[in-house]
Amino acid sequence: MGAARGYWLFKSDPDTFGWDHLLRSPGRTTRWDGVRNYQARNSLRDALHEGDGVLFYHSQTARAVVGTAKVVRAGYPDPTQFEAKSPGFDPDSSPQAPRWYAVDIRAEEPFPSPITLEAMRGVPALREFPLLKRGQRLSVLPVTAREWEAVLRLGKLA
Repeated sequence: MGAARGYWLFKSDPDTFGWDHLLRSPGRTTRWDGVRNYQARNSLRDALHEGDGVLFYHSQTARAVVGTAKVVRAGYPDPTQFEAKSPGFDPDSSPQAPRWYAVDIRAEEPFPSPITLEAMRGVPALREFPLLKRGQRLSVLPVTAREWEAVLRLGKLA
């Protein structure tokens, strides 16, 4: 029997790469790269699997979950770490011993209306949701199946 589906929340600044950018990407698919935090890297490298669900979250001023996506390619070395002109360049990383990882995601469903932090704070099933914890700055966060369903209900997709 296959592994259970995992669930994640990916944060992105909508001005840098938002939901609309993902929708305009070829096949509504993009490489999720440029993550330079070791804990988030470990999730990208070791824990995310093809078929996992993703809540796409606009950070900065918008602060809302705006849609769902799916992991369509599990973790692989992030090519931007080897590109000298890339903001993600890491001179201490090599193709033989890559330090940073990426996954590919494909847009699935937009929420009819963005689900704000304020709306999520009022849902008992989201009491332990990592996104709602003070000081939570990771760009890739695990989401439980219960939290996933609660957010989908809030967004009227479940």
